[in-house]
Amino acid sequence: MKIKCIITDDEPIARKGLQKYVDQIPFLDWNGNCADALELNQMLGEKETDLIFLDINMPHISGLDYLKTLSDPPLVIITTAYPDYALEGYELNVLDYLLKPISFERFLKAANKAKDYLEKTTTNNSENQGYFFLKCQKRIEKIFINEILFLESMQNYVRLHFPNQILTAHITLKSIKEQLPPHKFIQPHKSFLVALEKIQAIEGNQLFVEGNKIPISKHQKEVVLEKILNKRLFKK
Repeated sequence: MKIKCIITDDEPIARKGLQKYVDQIPFLDWNGNCADALELNQMLGEKETDLIFLDINMPHISGLDYLKTLSDPPLVIITTAYPDYALEGYELNVLDYLLKPISFERFLKAANKAKDYLEKTTTNNSENQGYFFLKCQKRIEKIFINEILFLESMQNYVRLHFPNQILTAHITLKSIKEQLPPHKFIQPHKSFLVALEKIQAIEGNQLFVEGNKIPISKHQKEVVLEKILNKRLFKK
C-alpha cells in the first residue's frame, strides 16, 4: 500500500525535515509541500491525497480552522510546536498529534498508525456483503453497491445517483467511500466518487455516466485514465 501524503507548514526547515522523514518510509508517497492552508486547499483539489501532515500556526488561516472547512478531509496528522490544541485536534478526528521537534521514531509511529487505519478500512471493504444500509432523510435505505452510478459530495451531504433515482444522505463522502470496494470505484475529483464499470465515455476533463458529466481534476487526469483504461485501450 502506498499512502499519498502532503506536508503543510509555513517553515521551510520544518517542511524539509518532514519530507526527509517521508522519503525514508517506503509506504509513504510524497505528493507535495505547501506553505499554508491556501496552497493546501488548491493542492487537494488537484491531487488525490490519503494523508496530510498539517501545522497549526500558519498565516491566513490556522491548520485547525482550515480543517473545519473541509467536509471530507483525508487523514490528518498534526505537526506543531503548540501542545495546547491537542484536544481540539482530536475533536476534529485527527489521527495523531506530533509535537516539534519531531523525532523520526515518533514520526514513524504516526505513519504506521495511518497505514494500519487504511489497511483496516480496505479489509473491511473487501468483506462487504455487496450492500449497506444508509439513512436517507426519514428512511433507512438498503444500498446495493453494484447499482450505484456515482456519488456527489455537497458539503455535509452526499447525493447517491442510481439509474432510476437519487438519494440524499447527511454524511460525508469519505464515510461512504470506506464502505465501498476500492477496486470498483474511482475518485476523479474531490467531490465525486464514480463506479468504474458505469463509465461510458471520456472526453477532455470529463467522464460520462448515464448522461451525467463528472469532472476530472486537472492534475489527477493521468492517474484516473490509467485506472479506468487499465490497458484496455484499443489502438491501431
